[in-house]
Amino acid sequence: METRYHIEIKGAVQGVGFRPFVYRIARSLNLKGYVSNNTQGVILDIEGNKTNINEFLIKLKSELPPNAVIDDITYFEDTPAFYKSFEIKESSENSLISAIILPDIAICDECKKEMFEPSNRRYLYPFINCTNCGPRFSIIEKLPYDRCNTSMRHFKMCEECSKEYNDPLSRRFHAQPIACPVCGPNIELYSKNGKLICSGYSSFEHVSEFVKNGKIIAIKGIGGYQLICDASNDKAVETLRLRKHRYEKPFALMFSNIENVKRVCEVSSIEEKVLASSESPIVLLKKLSSPKEYVSELISPDNNYLGIMLPYSPLHVLLMSLLNNPIVATSGNISEEPICISDDEAFEVLSHIADYFLIHNREIVRYVDDSVVQVVKGKILILRRARGYAPFPINIDSLNNSKKILATGGHFKNSVSIKIDKRIFISQHIGDLSNEKSFNAFKKVVEDLSTMYRVNYDIIIKDCHPDYISSKFADSQNAKNYAVQHHIAHIAACRLEHSVKGKALGVAWDGTGYGLDKTIWGGEFFHSDDNSFHRIGYFNPFLLPGGDQAIKEPRRSAIGILYNLYGVEVFKKFYSLLRTLFSETELLVIKQLLEKRINTPYTSSVGRMFDAISSLLNLCKKVTYEGQAAIKLESIIEPVDQYYSFNIDEANGVLIIRWEPIVHKIISELKNGVYAGIISAKFHNTLVEIILEVLKRTGYNQVLISGGCFQNVYLLEKTVNRLEQKKYKVFLNQQVPINDGGISFGQIAAYLITENYLSNNK
Repeated sequence: METRYHIEIKGAVQGVGFRPFVYRIARSLNLKGYVSNNTQGVILDIEGNKTNINEFLIKLKSELPPNAVIDDITYFEDTPAFYKSFEIKESSENSLISAIILPDIAICDECKKEMFEPSNRRYLYPFINCTNCGPRFSIIEKLPYDRCNTSMRHFKMCEECSKEYNDPLSRRFHAQPIACPVCGPNIELYSKNGKLICSGYSSFEHVSEFVKNGKIIAIKGIGGYQLICDASNDKAVETLRLRKHRYEKPFALMFSNIENVKRVCEVSSIEEKVLASSESPIVLLKKLSSPKEYVSELISPDNNYLGIMLPYSPLHVLLMSLLNNPIVATSGNISEEPICISDDEAFEVLSHIADYFLIHNREIVRYVDDSVVQVVKGKILILRRARGYAPFPINIDSLNNSKKILATGGHFKNSVSIKIDKRIFISQHIGDLSNEKSFNAFKKVVEDLSTMYRVNYDIIIKDCHPDYISSKFADSQNAKNYAVQHHIAHIAACRLEHSVKGKALGVAWDGTGYGLDKTIWGGEFFHSDDNSFHRIGYFNPFLLPGGDQAIKEPRRSAIGILYNLYGVEVFKKFYSLLRTLFSETELLVIKQLLEKRINTPYTSSVGRMFDAISSLLNLCKKVTYEGQAAIKLESIIEPVDQYYSFNIDEANGVLIIRWEPIVHKIISELKNGVYAGIISAKFHNTLVEIILEVLKRTGYNQVLISGGCFQNVYLLEKTVNRLEQKKYKVFLNQQVPINDGGISFGQIAAYLITENYLSNNK
């Protein structure tokens, strides 16, 4: 019996070969009708034998293309329309937009194989792609995802490309970035003075020689410019650091293949899978104690980990095929600024850093940095959500709130998020909003997402800190806005990501967050349930002389902690120790700040405690990048299980973690010559025991862990191991960054979990 079904599909179903996939199944089952993209996903009318339609629906869900994801299928039976055949129709537009924009996808194996076949017309072509790979988010201008709505509209397809593009049986059917050497983008090599050296494949041959000779090259990639140099050449790496003003922060590396990565780092099966995935992020891998290949010590000083990725674009694959050594592949920017995406900007900003420029003429519509992940306890944790992941949404099936929401995030590691229906879209990593260029990038991302999805927001959510640029931006918009406390956002993000039900203890540890009592929080414990959050514990606050300056100078946290212990006597009792941290003049200034409470706020921050201990152990007095002091402290850990004693007081039903016995014992051990690696291990272990003790006292059996301190692999693994041994159920941020990159998602999560809480904290 003939029947007809109208089907609507939502999810990642555009730009992944979904329509030809539908076409092939329909034709194989002798079904008639059509399939088409629209601004919400894919629609299709299908007509034929009911048994075949049922089989079609089964295959639709079970035989998806590699990068396709179906979130929702709705269909209804209709009267037959008597279609003559099955067709792929042109895309349609409507006012409601909810289609998923696919992230940029790493080159697939088939394209890679074709690129190295001399008989193939795309032999050695650096812009080869198909429906299974290539740029998406970085080239799209608006939905639906069609060529005319991308930066590829400037390239008219040749006859052969057009034939592939219009053939439903081709792997390149409606592959919007489709190109070849005849009709597509081309590559050119320039000197830093703008002089053309060569074009085409010979550009790669020149670049490989330049890299081998210690030169620095600016490369225009998929989502922006990168700076590369030979990772085994100390002089080249040192030069890059000096020119980029990035003196100690680790550089990311690119290796040609996984076998070479294993010569330098430990690689688990999960880590190997992530490295080779379509997302192809930077993966933080532990260094081998005895590497079989040399990588400059200047790449990641005082750090047990290297950030490593494999070639993810055809351009990178071609270049790495000519190089024997791994390369540094870092963002093409001045530190703390957005990466360059236009050629004019790149030559202006990077000409004093790079010796040569490898560029192409495909416009990058929006910058998308490399993503960063780490694997902890077999779980993939996204630390920087960008290329390969953004702006793929997180679906929350339990959501029944119809409001459209924008969340502006925090100040550091900023991202923004928007909520439409049951989806929360997290933007690509924006970074620290510490300069005008970063703020302009922030505004551009907000505008991008708003325009792409044609959304007017019912609500805008911001951080509680009144001076954050992101908060001021929210205040300037014509929509009702709410403020969410920073650490509650961390816990809410973890809770909503995992759809946790019932009571749970939230542990939010990081460096800085504006507290509801207007002090600096960062060592917090929260009660969390299905509709509320409130603080039930915190580390006993100590003074931070100089306020924000202490973030850059761990030695200030150290003297703040000592002052809390000994008062003004600290300047006599520990004079010799303090003189290793400060000059005589600096000590006089610090003393005045502390005694007169000038720009000396209280903090409960565990991040600042890490800074203090690192400084007391003479590991780090000043930092050149966020988290440096804690990274150095983690890097020296010795394998011991001991921990320090501590006390927990209670006042008005709130637990106060008394860290004083910990610091007293550390000072005693320092005097007695105990090795710093032992002290570091015991300090880390103590933090884990504190969480365990709080759980014992409060009676929770579920734990939500979030905040930048838990990027520390030792601390996180030790915490999860100990808590799971004691049968606690532990939840970590995974798809949402555990650091401040997850704050915008958490702001929306906090609102969705409890409007009542927010209404009292505007």
